[in-house]
Amino acid sequence: MPRDVKLSRLEPVLEELDYPISTADAERECGDVRLVLADGTENMGELIAQSNADAFDSPDDLASEVMNLLPQHAVGEPYQSEGEG
Repeated sequence: MPRDVKLSRLEPVLEELDYPISTADAERECGDVRLVLADGTENMGELIAQSNADAFDSPDDLASEVMNLLPQHAVGEPYQSEGEG
């Protein structure tokens, strides 16, 4: 069963992983995470599978890659805050 995680709450999920982590392991570990975006959802494992990186050295490294792989419209309008909550 997928875990729904708001994009703004991504860091705690990534901090659960052991680093460095290969792209294949990150894909497998995050396959049950469904990112809730401004415009729908994305499976985090499927996003990571699109990466050209071999491995990730830290949660920040993986978070940056996930953000780069998201469709631009997925994170909302430019300069708009997702808000608190």
